Order: sequence, then structure tokens, then C-alpha cells
Amino acid sequence: MNVPCLCLLTLFRPGQAIYHSGVNRLLNRANSFLIVAALAAVFAAASQAQSSSSTPAPAPAPAPEEAAQTKPAQPANGTYISSDPLANVRYDNKWDASVGLASGHIHAGPNIREGADLGGLDLSGSYWLTKRLGIEGSGRAYLGTSGTTPAAAGAPYNESGVFVSQYMFLAGPEYLGPHNKHAAVVLHALVGGAYGDFNKELGRGGSTTGPTGVAGFYDNQVSLGGALGGHIDLNRSPSWVFRITPDALLTGYDGTKLYPHTQWNFGISVGVVYKFKKKR
Repeated sequence: MNVPCLCLLTLFRPGQAIYHSGVNRLLNRANSFLIVAALAAVFAAASQAQSSSSTPAPAPAPAPEEAAQTKPAQPANGTYISSDPLANVRYDNKWDASVGLASGHIHAGPNIREGADLGGLDLSGSYWLTKRLGIEGSGRAYLGTSGTTPAAAGAPYNESGVFVSQYMFLAGPEYLGPHNKHAAVVLHALVGGAYGDFNKELGRGGSTTGPTGVAGFYDNQVSLGGALGGHIDLNRSPSWVFRITPDALLTGYDGTKLYPHTQWNFGISVGVVYKFKKKR
């Protein structure tokens, strides 16, 4: 190394005086400040680069000719579009009608222990006076077979399946209970008449019918009838409803003084309802 360089190194070599004068502490503070400033600059640059990469560049505005020819995109084939079929369900219709398959239980005579399970049809209609209160009419037909009394053993009517039928014509008030767009509960109390045909088939063998006859059946007659229960409606659309109607069926056939002639039996029907669009 030449002499001038050695002289320069000797000139700028820190001596003891520099340390004792506080210059070293000042240099340490300056270095710390530079390190912090450099780290801050690096962090700011990295943040700016990340934000610029995540923000898409604005698309150029279409030319007037292209904008005029642009049409809204159509959904591709197979695209699922959600819809609510019950969105327009209302309870402001004036009329509705229902039809359903019915099932009922009766005793064909005052002293016949075995009940008869009958099946048939339930036709009903409603006229709504207000949103909650309406008038309902119902016609029901039940057909089936019934066994005879044990006393008929050896008689010509000792049959396990004698045809019987019951027809009910009822009317009364109904009340719309809890309801929403999915379901509703409708209560009703219907009263009217019931016609029982018990000895139509037995009449082919003679006149020994009725409660005192060999078969132990009631005579054919019209009696008091009623239905206490209601409907459970499950809406399928604004007009169509799936309906379940459980009822306690009342009949008052005239038997003998030895046996009560008033019966309460369970009945149920399942069917559909159509709500007419005419509103109140």
C-alpha cells in the first residue's frame, strides 16, 4: 500500500477521543433510524404491490355501436333458478271445493259387537264469509260389509260379510285456525242427517231384519248425523291444497230401548282442495 493511502487511513481511523466525545452513540442512533426507515419503506412497497395486483384494471368503455348491440346474458342450459311455489298463497278466496277418499267405522246393529270399517267418498264445499269464518257443506258415502250377531248361528243370515252402507248430508260453521303459506288448520262442527242401509242384502231372504231379527241389524232409516273435527290443509300452490280430515262421526239410529242408539265413531278422509280465484 502506498504512502498516501496509509496517511488517509491514519487520518480517518477513529481514536479514543471520538468514543469519549459521544460521536459513537450518535452514529448508533442514526443507524437505528435508517434500519427502521428501510423496513417501513419495504413494507409500504410490498403493500402497494399487493393492492395493485388484486385490483383489476378498469375495462375500457364499449364503443357506442357495441353498446347498442350488447344484450343481457341469458342463463345457460341447466342453470337452476330458484322459485317459491307458495309465494302467492292467500286466504282471501270466497269459495273452495274438496274431494277425498273416506273411511268410517259403524256398528250395523245395537247388539253387534263387531264394528264395520267402511270406505267411500267425501265431497265438501265452503263459502267464506270472512277470512276466519265460513259455512261448509259435506256429503259422504260409506260402503262395506258387516258381520251378524252370534244368535244368527244356523240362520240363513249367518254370513261374515253382509253389505251395509251409510250416507251423510251435513252442514255447519267452520273456523280458520293457525295458518301460514305452508299449512292451515280448519275446525268445523257439522250437523244434518244420516241414512243407513242395513238390510238391503238381507231382504233377499225374508223379512226377519232389524234389531230384533235374526241378523240383529238396524232397520233402514234416516237419523241424526254429525261430524265434529276439522281439516289439516297442506298447501301445494295458491289454488291446490292437500287435505286430511279427521272427524268424530255422530249417528242416532233407532234401535231398542235396551241398547243405546247414539254412536260416536272415528272417520277420516284424504283428498285435495281447489280454491276458486274469486275473492271476498
